Amino acid sequence: MRATIAYDGTEYCGWQVQPNGISVQEVVNAGLSKLLGEEITCVGASRTDAGVHSMGNEILFETKTRIPADKIAYALNQYLPEDIVCQGSSLAADDFHPRFSESYKTYEYRILNRRFPMPTMRRDSLFYHYDLDEKRMQEAADCLLGEHDFSSFASIHTQSKTRVRTIYQALVSRNADDLITIRLCGDGFLYNMVRIIAGTLIEVGAGITSPRAFQQILDGMNRELAGPTAPAHGLTQVGLHYLTPEEIACRKAGGKWPFLIDSERPL
Repeated sequence: MRATIAYDGTEYCGWQVQPNGISVQEVVNAGLSKLLGEEITCVGASRTDAGVHSMGNEILFETKTRIPADKIAYALNQYLPEDIVCQGSSLAADDFHPRFSESYKTYEYRILNRRFPMPTMRRDSLFYHYDLDEKRMQEAADCLLGEHDFSSFASIHTQSKTRVRTIYQALVSRNADDLITIRLCGDGFLYNMVRIIAGTLIEVGAGITSPRAFQQILDGMNRELAGPTAPAHGLTQVGLHYLTPEEIACRKAGGKWPFLIDSERPL
């Protein structure tokens, strides 16, 4: 069985079950176990950090229930708190795995760049009152596109075998409410990667670092070259798309991906 879980990560120690606090996965496991009357342990696609939010983390779990697959989401929400909501459920294909099936993920880091904070945005946006130049930030972000070794933007605690990732979209925009959004879409992200990129782009926007220096930071493959790790609460996983067989074939053939990338595309 698979399901899509959205959550406000403010009150949780992250997605993954941990000994030092309550995690989103722990709460979802408990809800599923109560609903289905059996011990359930789900597997999630993205192991988001403490305080990070998600509009739809895909999960996989096994169950003996006779509840129709599409009805589980409605029933599960009766066992979940208001800051965790199941967005849908369905039968999973035999070869589906939320972490290992080929996919792309989209994250947004939001920065409220104005003189005074807005209390209604405090949980999912970083308040930054010094002027930021989003055009400089976009110029720097352009160099992220393509396949690179992202060691400069990886936490020293990263345990991945390789730090090479591919970024398909890197956009920086400002809306009429002075909300700057850094949107990154890629085949995967290292531990703290998006938050370190965001922290470094903030320094570019503030004039502390130049767009050219940002390129040198990427090329240097050294975490000490990059800026600070931006606070967790500004980060939201906004998209998770599993590739169709046609898209996989296109990627392997080196063709232009036909689905790249509608910024308004739903999860």
